[in-house]
Amino acid sequence: MATTSIASNTELSRAIKASIRPSSNKPLATQQPIGRCTFNRFSDRFPVLSVRATSNSSMSKENSSKSGDGAGGGLTYKDAGVDIDAGSELVRRIAKMAPGIGGFGGLFPLGDSYLVAGTDGVGTKLKLAFETGIHETIGIDLVAMSVNDIVTSGAKPLFFLDYYATSRLDVDLAEKVIKGIVDGCQQSDCTLLGGETAEMPGFYAEGEYDLSGFAVGIVKKESVIDGKNIAAGDVLIGLPSSGVHSNGFSLVRRVLAQSSLSLNDQLPGGSVTLGEALMAPTSIYVKQVLDLISKGGVKGIAHITGGGFTDNIPRVFPKGLGAFIYKDSWEVPTLFKWIQEAGRIEDAEMSRTFNMGIGMVLVMTEEASRRILEEGQHKAYRIGEVVHGEGVSYH
Repeated sequence: MATTSIASNTELSRAIKASIRPSSNKPLATQQPIGRCTFNRFSDRFPVLSVRATSNSSMSKENSSKSGDGAGGGLTYKDAGVDIDAGSELVRRIAKMAPGIGGFGGLFPLGDSYLVAGTDGVGTKLKLAFETGIHETIGIDLVAMSVNDIVTSGAKPLFFLDYYATSRLDVDLAEKVIKGIVDGCQQSDCTLLGGETAEMPGFYAEGEYDLSGFAVGIVKKESVIDGKNIAAGDVLIGLPSSGVHSNGFSLVRRVLAQSSLSLNDQLPGGSVTLGEALMAPTSIYVKQVLDLISKGGVKGIAHITGGGFTDNIPRVFPKGLGAFIYKDSWEVPTLFKWIQEAGRIEDAEMSRTFNMGIGMVLVMTEEASRRILEEGQHKAYRIGEVVHGEGVSYH
């Protein structure tokens, strides 16, 4: 996780306290007739820490696979136009200029707490939104990808900002998208503080748009979840995903293109269409994860985004530790089975591209894991354990 030693700012502290309110009460403090809405902006005098996550989080939307040439007939993420090695190389270069990056969220000291910030988009899932006409839930995806990242530090989301860009503003369409953002903020109990609408003629195809989101949360310094105390023998608890979430869609679209099915066809073995299954909004884990943390015993948390289990789980481990995954400990959703079969994708490629039905992994003590599973308050699976060594093995 990225940190810096910058003194707290009392004005910023007041702004943070003022922002802790239900998301339905959207504060509109300083009127600026720019873009879609008004804004609460912090003064340019405030020191800012710029944090870029690794290629497996904010940059991971289209960077989540080993390089490969599809040898043997199976599709790879690189075949779909995504080169994770190039993304990793960029992160290495950025790390030389901004040492300390690499967590799911960036930490900024504020008195006895940390502000935790994250940013993300929804990748080429937008292409399927354009094709299916399902725009009401893409905003939930946008919020989810950022708040799920910052909650891995134990941070409660405070507020969210969005960026909506298009060539020609379709007000009705934009309203649908922003309604989804509001829904996502309500699900994560944070405030939609403001945003920007950019109308850029000729820049995007007709009827298309792009989205980015930015979330900020807060956690007491003594309560930060950082993985430092993880030890061999600790348990991996997985929380189920709602589907593909918002990663791997370049490969999904490649599989669709070479399959005999369309988005309007029923998902083989499922009860909904392929389009509906693929557009299922990303699960927001904020309330669930914060409740589990409050029960004690949670040592580390990994958001399973681009990079899947293979790249994301090791990010929370101290050096010298790895993960042993029980392959049959949860039911892999039908959608992933169809993607793998239709694309003839290798197991290793699937595990490094998709969440495979588990969207969040918590590392906790044996005692805490037993308590969580016995209580049954949250749907969860014991999916593996921490072992000596490095990387992720599947058995």
